[in-house]
Amino acid sequence: MKSATAIDAARVELLLAELRLPAIKLVWSDLAAQADKEGWPAARFLAALAEHEIAERGRRRIERHLAEARLPPGKTLDTFDFDVVPMVSKAQIIALAAGDSWLEKGANLIMFGPPGGGKSHLAASLGFALVENGWRVLFARTTDLVQRLQIARRELALESAIAKLDKYHLLILDDLAYVTKDQAETSVLFELIGARYERRSLLVTANQPFGEWGKIFPDQAMTLAVVDRLVHHATIFEMNVESYRRRTALERKRGPGRPPASATIKANV
Repeated sequence: MKSATAIDAARVELLLAELRLPAIKLVWSDLAAQADKEGWPAARFLAALAEHEIAERGRRRIERHLAEARLPPGKTLDTFDFDVVPMVSKAQIIALAAGDSWLEKGANLIMFGPPGGGKSHLAASLGFALVENGWRVLFARTTDLVQRLQIARRELALESAIAKLDKYHLLILDDLAYVTKDQAETSVLFELIGARYERRSLLVTANQPFGEWGKIFPDQAMTLAVVDRLVHHATIFEMNVESYRRRTALERKRGPGRPPASATIKANV
């Protein structure tokens, strides 16, 4: 016959499962034993359980947001060599990684520079840091996102598709210049930029400066309108350096094994 203590423990397990408190369910028994041994007051025991549940929920939330962000793997501020790109202030990037001073205002970031200049790496690194700080981010090649929006337009669901992107505090549009100069493609991109204007933030990477954007958008009026909306509340980084990608590749030997397809949360050791 089960003891009263065993029966109570079984009830606690059932109640915690019903309340959907999985983190507490895993640790309550060990914490209860520690509390009994050290003579904790009830309030301290309850606080320890609640703190553990909150911390675990935060970890799982970051894990989910990192999975949905689709960030390329291995791109973090720790792996970005700021010495190679001296015109970019590490202190400024770290301040931007907090997010609250600009994401709450719907401000933008724009990164210019030649291919291989480190724009995508820095954008992804900043996105990773923002996710770790509790913000929601989506990283996308601009051409891929534009194609998705074109499909939505054909299905008469463009407005809904753009609205769904509102859940992301930051939308990273990588390689803007590779969008073809096509009315259908550039018009959905224009609508996306207009919809997020002063509401949700964009981080844009591009090989060409604004003066060359006439090669992307089919008419001058649209080009001017896009530039106006992007730069109205924006921080601009000009990364005109030799190929960051080539230099770092020469300095780093690739390890064995196939790299992951997207960024993942760091395991706790």
